[in-house]
Amino acid sequence: MTLDFAGRVAIVTGAGGGLGRQHALALAARGARVLVNDLGGAVDGSGSTASAAQAVVDEIRAAGGEALANNASVSDFDAVLAMVQQAIDAWGRVDILVNNAGILRDKSFAKMDMADFRLVVDVHLMGAAYCCRAVWPHMQAQNYGRIVMTTSSTGLYGNFGQANYGAAKLAQVGLMQTLAIEGAKYGIHVNALAPTAATRMTEGLMPEEVLAALKPEAVVPAMLVLAHESAPTRTILCAGAGSFEAAHITLTQGVYLGTGPDVPERLAAQLAQVTDRSGDMVPQSGAAQGKHEVERAMAAHRGS
Repeated sequence: MTLDFAGRVAIVTGAGGGLGRQHALALAARGARVLVNDLGGAVDGSGSTASAAQAVVDEIRAAGGEALANNASVSDFDAVLAMVQQAIDAWGRVDILVNNAGILRDKSFAKMDMADFRLVVDVHLMGAAYCCRAVWPHMQAQNYGRIVMTTSSTGLYGNFGQANYGAAKLAQVGLMQTLAIEGAKYGIHVNALAPTAATRMTEGLMPEEVLAALKPEAVVPAMLVLAHESAPTRTILCAGAGSFEAAHITLTQGVYLGTGPDVPERLAAQLAQVTDRSGDMVPQSGAAQGKHEVERAMAAHRGS
């Protein structure tokens, strides 16, 4: 099956360079009309210019595709609403949203300014939430939508010096989990992509041969799968250097200890069993944890 996007309208944020640019070019090459959003700022989010987004639009048009430029900051909800309206006015619909925009303000937590923490959360998390909220009613009305969050291995597993970035990136997974549930009856699929790619945000952090392997182009196939009409929903795909994996937030079987004054000590003694991943599961919603716990309690009560 060829992953075709003919007739689809896509918005890609942070698409003026790096991974976002590759996403926009790939979607356009496969037939999508693409609104290319980029604030045109520095890696730390400072500054703004429309030239970055326009350059990608020019590339798409030169190759025979359709594209529009937009330099809204995703952290400005009014500007995001206007961006989505720009796509609606031009093409009548929005089928795909790729939340790719982001900034870095890296420092160890002990040295981190809380203003920098908030700014990174505002761009990554609130930016994704604003964009999702702006496209949501349109996707509901057309009973179709594909949203791709950009999470990170830092959010999933941690990375020194990136507490702000990691918190914001894992928060996007939490947003994905609920939006996928709420969007199901409207045909809206919501997924997350955890890319490993060399962009200007990673320059100077890795050896040249590693950077060469981590071309942003190698991540794009995962985005295309998550943005296509055949996409799954509530899936976290990891991609880098030509390899693809899936990440899961799982729940162990755990142990039932009941209530009582000695439960803290018994829990401490059996913690290895509680964290044992044998037979762990991927809950289909947050309610599954409570259901599992109540069932264990009811079974223990019946057995007493």
